[in-house]
Amino acid sequence: MCSYREKKSEPQELMQLEGYTVDYTDPHPGLQGGRMFFNAVKEGDTVIFASDDEQDRILWVQAMYRATGQSYKPVPVIQTQKLNPKGGTLHADAQLSGKDGDRFQKHGMDEFISANPCKLDHAFLFRILQRQTLDHRLNDSYSCLGWFSPGQVFVLDEYCARYGVRGCHRHLCYLTELMEHSENGAVIDPTLLHYSFAFCASHVHGNRPDGIGTVSVEEKERFEEIKERLSSLLENQISHFRYCFPFGRPEGALKATLSLLERVLMKDIATPIPAEEVKKVVRKCLEKAALINYTRLTEYAKIEGPAEKETETMSQASPARKLEEILHLAELCIEVLQQNEEHHAEGREAFAWWPDLLAEHAEKFWALFTVDMDTALEAQPQDSWDSFPLFQLLNNFLRNDTLLCNGKFHKHLQEIFVPLVVRYVDLMESSIAQSIHRGFEQETWQPVKNIANSLPNVALPKVPSLPLNLPQIPNISTPSWMPSLYESTNGSATSEDLFWKLDALQMFVFDLHWPEQEFAHHLEQRLKLMASDMLEACVKRTRTAFELKLQKASKTTDLRIPASVCTMFNVLVDAKKQSTKLCALDGGQEQQYHSKIDDLIDNSVKEIISLLVSKFVSVLEGVLSKLSRYDEGTFFSSILSFTVKAAAKYVDVPKPGMDLADTYIMFVRQNQDILREKVNEEMYIEKLFDQWYSSSIKVICLWLTDRLDLQLHIYQLKTLIKIVKKTYRDFRLQGVLEGTLNSKTYDTVHRRLTVEEATASVSEGGGLQGITMKDSDEEEEG
Repeated sequence: MCSYREKKSEPQELMQLEGYTVDYTDPHPGLQGGRMFFNAVKEGDTVIFASDDEQDRILWVQAMYRATGQSYKPVPVIQTQKLNPKGGTLHADAQLSGKDGDRFQKHGMDEFISANPCKLDHAFLFRILQRQTLDHRLNDSYSCLGWFSPGQVFVLDEYCARYGVRGCHRHLCYLTELMEHSENGAVIDPTLLHYSFAFCASHVHGNRPDGIGTVSVEEKERFEEIKERLSSLLENQISHFRYCFPFGRPEGALKATLSLLERVLMKDIATPIPAEEVKKVVRKCLEKAALINYTRLTEYAKIEGPAEKETETMSQASPARKLEEILHLAELCIEVLQQNEEHHAEGREAFAWWPDLLAEHAEKFWALFTVDMDTALEAQPQDSWDSFPLFQLLNNFLRNDTLLCNGKFHKHLQEIFVPLVVRYVDLMESSIAQSIHRGFEQETWQPVKNIANSLPNVALPKVPSLPLNLPQIPNISTPSWMPSLYESTNGSATSEDLFWKLDALQMFVFDLHWPEQEFAHHLEQRLKLMASDMLEACVKRTRTAFELKLQKASKTTDLRIPASVCTMFNVLVDAKKQSTKLCALDGGQEQQYHSKIDDLIDNSVKEIISLLVSKFVSVLEGVLSKLSRYDEGTFFSSILSFTVKAAAKYVDVPKPGMDLADTYIMFVRQNQDILREKVNEEMYIEKLFDQWYSSSIKVICLWLTDRLDLQLHIYQLKTLIKIVKKTYRDFRLQGVLEGTLNSKTYDTVHRRLTVEEATASVSEGGGLQGITMKDSDEEEEG
């Protein structure tokens, strides 16, 4: 025995054990440094030793016993008591020899300590040890996924090394335990299963990485049983992949499971299995998964939805209720498939064909949904459009999925809704056509902004997912929300309603995003041609109404353009703007058709501008007709001149002709203001003013030309000078260009009036009272 000082390699004291007798001894009160005591005795010389626990004491005594070579074998006090419970007097605390002694006695460890290791079934004991270790590990607060801690692995490795537990047996037991826990709902890392399975397979099939050259018959039989059981477990996990690997957790588990399934399906460790066989098994699993997922989803939807009445069943529910439920179910189905794509796409890392099988799984899933969807849609009343949101919801999801777009379910969905869309467009076309006919018959041509607030609130039937309520019945009144739709609301009620309906209908069909190109093009073409026909009818009816209205208007200077005429003008302006959006299609006959509508609108605008100009010119012709009375040599001129001169001696006689010029100038200015304020399109106003000015100057020029041989009466001259000068200035202020203002016609008129002015100044002696063709900033603006 050697005694060492702390951290020293050389002993402080040596003691030869030869001749000593070692034995257990009772505790020695008052001594420090240990709890359990033993001594060595030689010819009356006693050396007392102490240790911290009973096990340590036993080991020391046994070592010293072998070193002394004594014939007497020391026996621990606890074993002595067990062998002779009634004999002799035991020490006071022999029954309570510390915590270790209590634990050994309680668990019967003393029996194992003294047992012969060669006589125990270590394979059986190891299985118990591994099972209890795994149970303890899986009860940990942290998810271990079946992995042992480093300390546990060390103990198990040490046990196998000490007592010769076979590696194949160890892993077979481990596989069995892991599968049991997995079947009971525990999350087990498939990589662990893969490691153990590969180890056992390598033994059974002859490739032994641990160098052991044998495998027992029992192990081989157990391996085949475990292989079959593991295959069923993996197939079940793939069938329940949403629940075994929720949200793709544990990360990589699905990929590892698929890889392990391929390994399990191999007949031996060296021969690869054909990909089609694995694909066939996985396809079968995913078919089951579709049924499992849909069944659980429908159960969840019923739980989540509002409580049903006790007497109400699905078959008794109202059509609206059925549609609401199927719409909610469709949202949940889309959410499930999006989660599959987002969280379970890692399967493609194991197999490149995984996305294709997942798409097949989705089609199976939708096939189950189809049954419920068809039942709900069949229950809907005829000509009900409440189901369109269901199409939009499903189509928007399917058309963005490259594998599901135009798949079996997607085509079935289109087949169901094609008749509905066609029927809807038919009814809308008929409704809009009738509303045009009835609207223009009753049209007051008041601007919408003036009548909108006085309209009753019309409750229109709703079509879901439209920005506004789209009408479904032929007789439709103009709704009160019309002013909010347009920046300018000077159009008529009928036209604004028409443009809104056509736009809303096209937006509705556009929002359907029909996936099949041919039918989508057919729909677009039909709506564009429909819009062209409707706009054509609107333009023609407006032009006819314009002509009738203008015919009834006055031809005197009292004429003021009615608001209704401006409204008609605005309708054509708006039709021009709307045709670009509502009628235009790229290429082919449709483009020509759109061009035809544009030409019709342009020609109509030109015609109404010409009609307006003609009306204005007719007023000027009336003024000139009155001036014709003063032509030199006429009877009326002679009488009038004589009467005025005679009366002027006694009273202040009004100057004839100034009132006529003033009323005409006021007529021009006020109508210019009306048009400028109430007509929306600046370009058309400019064209109108250009033609109006040119035509007016031309008429004056013709009137003067007819009187080349006559000298103008003083009143004719004064009136014409004022009209021409004011007309020139007013139209210049309205934006008429210099090139138009200073035309050859105007130059002709200007020269003639200037000559006449000079002649009158000489002959009349200042009878013009300051009215002259010369421009002057000081001239009074009237």
